[in-house]
Amino acid sequence: MYQIQANHSGTRFIDVSETHLQTIHKYALFTGLVPSNGIVTETTLETLKHNVKSIILNNAIDDNRDLCDLCFNVLYHNNMKVFALKELIMLYIGWQDNQKEPQSATL
Repeated sequence: MYQIQANHSGTRFIDVSETHLQTIHKYALFTGLVPSNGIVTETTLETLKHNVKSIILNNAIDDNRDLCDLCFNVLYHNNMKVFALKELIMLYIGWQDNQKEPQSATL
């Protein structure tokens, strides 16, 4: 389980699980989300929420429990604001880098 800071003062946090990060990866939710200037804004957060809602509505037959869980626990959390989204993106990048590292061989 990971925690991301949800505000500048460090008094609010959002729990993020390994499953949440895998869901972000599975649906490529951050691909093309942040503009080329690298600045995350309220529009970025709203775009993410809109994209997730579209995926859920367009895949009504498929099993979207993982995506719904991500929405309920992270994306639509009361403390999810622009600052928290930046922290989530940074957590995801670090997590993704760790997934790419080759496992060291044991002798």
